[in-house]
Amino acid sequence: MIEDIVQKTLLFDFYGQLLTDKQRDIVEMYYSNDLSLSEISEQIGISRQGVYDALKRAETTLEEYETRLRLVEKFLQQKFILAKVSLMLDEIIGAEQDDISKIKDRIRNIKSFIERLE
Repeated sequence: MIEDIVQKTLLFDFYGQLLTDKQRDIVEMYYSNDLSLSEISEQIGISRQGVYDALKRAETTLEEYETRLRLVEKFLQQKFILAKVSLMLDEIIGAEQDDISKIKDRIRNIKSFIERLE
């Protein structure tokens, strides 16, 4: 459940500006402001079912953008690679000076990870 909310929030962060104003407002109220469907319906003056339908359409639209553009997937992959590179650099910093061959291997690995970012 939490992963689903995080995923939808990431999709909204990346593609939210591509939604209609009404969809964007509903998604923001629901996920960012943690309002219930009833609270949202009261604020914008439509039925609870109307809010639910608009929210589901917006979520579907966001998922379709991700299917086509894969920006969130690329972002998460880059975050993972940068975390790995950071760990490898920490190992190099902590290495003894007589471990030159290990340091060179780590640098080669870092280079290959960085090349994946392109």
